[in-house]
Amino acid sequence: MGNQDLPGVLVSGFEGPCCICEDHVGDLQKHFNLITMQEFLENKTQFGPKIQAVYIWGGKPAVDLELLQSLPSLKIIASSGAGLDHLDRKLIASFGVKVANTPHAVSSPTADLGMALLLAAARRLVEGYRLAISPDTENFPTNFMGQEVTGATLGIIGMGNIGYKIAQRAKAFEMKILYHNRKCRKLEEEKAVGATYCERLDDLLQQSDFVMLAVSLTPQTQRLIGRRELRLMKPTAILVNIGRGLLVDQDALMEALETGVIKAAALDVTYPEPLPRDHPLLKLKNIILTPHIGSATHQARRQTMENMVENGSLIYEGGIEDLVKGLMMLKMHSRS
Repeated sequence: MGNQDLPGVLVSGFEGPCCICEDHVGDLQKHFNLITMQEFLENKTQFGPKIQAVYIWGGKPAVDLELLQSLPSLKIIASSGAGLDHLDRKLIASFGVKVANTPHAVSSPTADLGMALLLAAARRLVEGYRLAISPDTENFPTNFMGQEVTGATLGIIGMGNIGYKIAQRAKAFEMKILYHNRKCRKLEEEKAVGATYCERLDDLLQQSDFVMLAVSLTPQTQRLIGRRELRLMKPTAILVNIGRGLLVDQDALMEALETGVIKAAALDVTYPEPLPRDHPLLKLKNIILTPHIGSATHQARRQTMENMVENGSLIYEGGIEDLVKGLMMLKMHSRS
């Protein structure tokens, strides 16, 4: 617990896998009275009325009815990244509490990772690395082949901030870009990256060499890619998911990878996270898995933290709008 004159902010803690970034604690404490979840649970009567904001990092602390009822002064919940699927926004709104996220802060590093996964899966980098370092390797096989990226067709599902930045990067690889979205981008935006809108998801799946999931998780997009959709894809196609694990039916994906329905997959997100250590997806050679690191760069976190510190005086001297403005600058681990 810090300066009692600063606005109280509930955080998960300072230690453990979901703690707030150690490098940023000092900067945050200049502008907020950070109250850990442990401190709050040990003395709800003392700390509950002081907490004006909840600072969610890596999905923690979890916000439920019990917590909301315990925080009478709560004004805002600041969550990491672009995704808000971990929050019951209707419940939160019923308490008069605002929700803020940081979609713009995570778009570039997440797009970078999407392209990194695409390239790694296409050229079989993980398999190649294992081959190169294996003590059993005596010769490098001439026919260790991957998929060409330059000139290939990329289908982007979800053309928001992240999806559009992926298209910008794919243009540099001379890729043909298709996209499926709730609505078309402006004509000038399409022309800038050479993207073509597919109103029907089926058309995108049938034509694409690579399918990139960059869409938000909603009830409508849950298991958007299932057995039927995978069978529409080319047998040489590669699926990349940087959105949310539940966008894909993982059982159907495992079957498709085992039977050659599609060539490979690269996932930064799964359900659950992490997968159980005996999960069959972990045993496949034609899949790459990363631990939900789309937005995890030192530069992105530091930049957003510096922006928040610059606005620090407004955060606690102003009203709720300034509190929202300040907390929206906070960049956290997931996009999540």
